[in-house]
Amino acid sequence: MATSIDFYFDFSSPYAYFGSLRIDDVAAKHGRTVTWHPILLGAVFKVTGMKPNTMQPLRGDYLRHDVRRIARLTGAPFAWPAVMPANSLAATRAYWWLAGRDADAARRLARAVFHAHWGEGRDIGPVEVVAEVASTLGLDPAEVTAAIQDPAVKDRVRAETDGAIARGVFGAPFVLVGDEPFWGWDRLDMVDAWLERGGW
Repeated sequence: MATSIDFYFDFSSPYAYFGSLRIDDVAAKHGRTVTWHPILLGAVFKVTGMKPNTMQPLRGDYLRHDVRRIARLTGAPFAWPAVMPANSLAATRAYWWLAGRDADAARRLARAVFHAHWGEGRDIGPVEVVAEVASTLGLDPAEVTAAIQDPAVKDRVRAETDGAIARGVFGAPFVLVGDEPFWGWDRLDMVDAWLERGGW
């Protein structure tokens, strides 16, 4: 049985955005599929003692330069978001609500949210923005809005984030090939090689 590939991310991470554009292609090259896991980095940072890159001296300036450079390198659509870092709670809840019904549709929603935020520069924090993005995929905005407030969905997000921490996830994007960890967009070439060789 093929080793599982898990892609952990937060919609507020530009590096996760770039990773989302490539991870499925890397896996497909090796006949694999990926399970997507949006989580809340805020909860992770409480464990690691970190804070968002943009709120750190020097590191924030580097990120602002680096993400534009990656966008030019890859040709990915990019617009600096109006709000940084974004509150990804509503988008994460919407994903897990939809994943319980249709995993492929949830992945399409994740891509659409990533594009709205990093490709168009929209603030994805407001529930109504997430509902509007979902409506472009044929989902009922009222149903999405209600789902974001569903206690069961809230519990799922907490469980997914706690589960990620238990597996050692401390940033985004974070890829686990089985139990082998890879942190960062720039590790996807290593993921590719690991899948090609079966590890080393």
